[in-house]
Amino acid sequence: MPRTATEHSSRFPIQAPPLEKARLIRAAALENTTLKDFVLQNALRAAEAVIEKAERMQLNEEQTRFMMDVLDNPPAPNAKLLAAAHALAMRS
Repeated sequence: MPRTATEHSSRFPIQAPPLEKARLIRAAALENTTLKDFVLQNALRAAEAVIEKAERMQLNEEQTRFMMDVLDNPPAPNAKLLAAAHALAMRS
């Protein structure tokens, strides 16, 4: 029975078709590195790009102007915000 990778294991088994594996081996050799290091480094770069895209908010020019205006001229606090601030102060 094959073992699956978990968050608690440093093992990460992967199977690739022979032609794809040969291509990865060739690329690793051209980079003068091991197959493992080549795959790991490129997977990490891809992971960082995916995480960055998911976590970073991009604003267009109109949205940026709106945000800057709100930061420069914040609206007056409403009743809910005042109540929340008061409740927080009472907890401390």
